Amino acid sequence: MSILIKPVVTEKATADSELNNRYAFLVNVKANKVEIKKTIEATYGVSVEKVRTMNYGPDRKVRFTKTGVQHGKTNATKKAIVDVAEGDIIDFYSNI
Repeated sequence: MSILIKPVVTEKATADSELNNRYAFLVNVKANKVEIKKTIEATYGVSVEKVRTMNYGPDRKVRFTKTGVQHGKTNATKKAIVDVAEGDIIDFYSNI
């Protein structure tokens, strides 16, 4: 089970990382806070102080077409906000 899916690189997440040493990641829906903490510490070599998680449910959509009503949904996702110790930095752009 891969715990980290990808980092969230948005304007709000980037500002939060520069000002408050917080980084956002999309993680596996079944991962808990302890697993997320261990994975980030092992992957990026930083010490994690706090992990906050948010569960997002699927977006459901209905379309009315010639052939009838089409139902669909997206997958459920989970986002983790990670507080890193003072002085530690995670650089997402080092591999570019």
